[in-house]
Amino acid sequence: MNNPTNYVRLGVLALLWGSSFLLIKLALGALSPTQIALTRIVLGAAVLVALCALRGLRLSSDRKLWRHIAVAALFGSALPWVLFGLGEQTVDSGLTGVLNATTPLWTVLFGLFAGREAMPPARLGGLLLGFFGVLLIFAPWQGGSLLDWGVLACLGAAVSYGIGYVYIGRNLTGDHGLPPLTLAAMQMIAATGYALLALPLDGLRPVGWDPLALLAVAVLGIFGTGLAFAINYRIIGEEGATTASTVAYLMPIVSVLLGWLLLGEELGLRVLLGMAIVLLGVALTRRSTTPKPVAAPEIEEDEMSNQLRTQPTTRTDELPPIGRLSAWARFRLALLRGSQLYAELASNHPMK
Repeated sequence: MNNPTNYVRLGVLALLWGSSFLLIKLALGALSPTQIALTRIVLGAAVLVALCALRGLRLSSDRKLWRHIAVAALFGSALPWVLFGLGEQTVDSGLTGVLNATTPLWTVLFGLFAGREAMPPARLGGLLLGFFGVLLIFAPWQGGSLLDWGVLACLGAAVSYGIGYVYIGRNLTGDHGLPPLTLAAMQMIAATGYALLALPLDGLRPVGWDPLALLAVAVLGIFGTGLAFAINYRIIGEEGATTASTVAYLMPIVSVLLGWLLLGEELGLRVLLGMAIVLLGVALTRRSTTPKPVAAPEIEEDEMSNQLRTQPTTRTDELPPIGRLSAWARFRLALLRGSQLYAELASNHPMK
């Protein structure tokens, strides 16, 4: 990494997000799923808005942008957090973390349906392998299958994340003039509205007095949502999104270990093997199959460099004809043309 401190940040982020399933399980001792989601969102929004204020960042008033934010907030925050709370009423926190690890698979799948994701053989193989791991976890061929309404709710949360990420990639990336931290704060504000609308479902009951449960939801909102978002954006800013995304491999491990150590949860060998296969599938779907651009050769005092000095080189069709150069110069010019063509294609890629 460019900054060794980001190893620590990545570990903290994995701990915060991996422990969120444990915290939800503890919070259910005093609050309903919608109460947990609302509290988490409000506290996370407060932290993010405060960070924006400290950095002098202002929220946008663009209505079109807010409409996109509202969709992202529904599928990327409010809906999955309610579903996780509903699911963990019957599902262990460790298994919830394993099911959450399928999110990148759903993201790739919905990206394919939306026409925004290429599907080279390695990525297709990773997708199929990952869903085979999910099938192994559920084991529908066994009488005591894990496939019940709670598991379906947790899986639905991962599916919702996948829809949200694809939508964000299509509508909230690019040049909109706002830093990611501001967009995150806006997303949490919009998610607050959805959580309030969902509150009548099961959130009007009295909140139980359980100090551990109340502390758990406070930690979940302040640290697991607000602070974790800020850490994630710091890593993305310094190391890139690819490095930051490695937290997806650490989260299920953290959730399984915490559930085993603190709640006495146990996952069978089949579920652990399924988790490993899912993570391997996720790794394959994230492999880049695009060749790296070839660096342009160093300009020297030869016949090619003399001709290049007299002609613009910003476009490949303006380079000197290959037929006028020597064999060595033709080879080097072909590499240069290839690298420029790659750069033009990459700069106009729809996912940029």
